[in-house]
Amino acid sequence: MVPSGIGDVAPWPDWGSAARGALEFLHDHVGWDVWMVTRVIDDCQIVLCSYPEGSVRTGARLPWAESFCRQMIEGRAPRVATVTAAVPAYAALTKGLAHEVAAYIGVPLVTPDRQLFGTVCGVAFRAKPLSAARDLRLVETIARMLSTLLAAGLQTPPLPAP
Repeated sequence: MVPSGIGDVAPWPDWGSAARGALEFLHDHVGWDVWMVTRVIDDCQIVLCSYPEGSVRTGARLPWAESFCRQMIEGRAPRVATVTAAVPAYAALTKGLAHEVAAYIGVPLVTPDRQLFGTVCGVAFRAKPLSAARDLRLVETIARMLSTLLAAGLQTPPLPAP
């Protein structure tokens, strides 16, 4: 028999559930408007899940060349920009949803062999105060936890259809 006081902290059944739980936590405790877990394959960034649910369609694809996350991964821009217009690499991105993003925070997800899997990222449609940069350490910890679950063999969900 499972004691009634532990059910709310039982392990997630799979990696996708853990990712969704992480995004909900970030949204509730850190704020920002939209949180996403993405996967990068070739020249495409694919949304595996987002929070609030429905804010970005699961399976949405963005050309990697037009991604804030690519700028961050490749070292052209920082992991957190409380005002994206003040960071030239981010300010140059004006296609699609990018033109609406006023603040960005993102951290890579890493495979067990230290390759890029994807990202955990959040966006806000209004600039954030400089103090929001304090949230980066928490986002890095969440990303490391999800990367650790990958390394432990927890299976990721199948790629959503385009």
